[in-house]
Amino acid sequence: TSEMLQKICIRNLVRKYCRGVTAERKVQLQQKVVASAVFRGKKEGYLQSINQPFMDTRLKENDINPKVLQLIHGEKIKYVTPVIKYDRNGFKARDRLLVLTQSSAYVVEMAKIKQKIDYATLKGISTSNLSDGILVIHVPEDNKQKGDVILQCEHIFETVTKLCMLANKQNLVKVVKGSLQFRIGSGKEGTMVFTVGQEPQVFKAKNGQLTVV
Repeated sequence: TSEMLQKICIRNLVRKYCRGVTAERKVQLQQKVVASAVFRGKKEGYLQSINQPFMDTRLKENDINPKVLQLIHGEKIKYVTPVIKYDRNGFKARDRLLVLTQSSAYVVEMAKIKQKIDYATLKGISTSNLSDGILVIHVPEDNKQKGDVILQCEHIFETVTKLCMLANKQNLVKVVKGSLQFRIGSGKEGTMVFTVGQEPQVFKAKNGQLTVV
């Protein structure tokens, strides 16, 4: 009888907890489950991020230029965050916004959309196993795309989780060690090397590779 009562009590406690979970809390837990599947045991800094709730967005719609809002009219904006974009040729750093809608990801410069990636065509998402915030969005080889997108963001776990969930492509996220290849365009490829040093840096090495410290 005691064992039966214990089971009933546990079931009742679980039921009360589940019924008490708000819609916002449920979304938060779902995102954290995906983040765990993608990053646990793979990327440095993940354990320290567990107790930090994901934000709905880092910027609001009124922080986006009205011209950009007009261009993406009809698509509901789900998440916006400031990023640094590195040019595929020369690797110059540029301030941008990453705007995620229900169907596409946009790289935005002030009043211009620099690149649009439809989730249906997204080929993969890569990040390193180190504590950097580098994110590479891999796109198909076609005339519509300039090449893969190289970004650096402050909230890497949050941003990657939001992106892969909206695209429904959690299985395409890769956490790489050492280096990765990215497409520059016109059939050309570049190499990004990840290493450890005393200070965080992102620079073009003498051999032409993008080096992330």
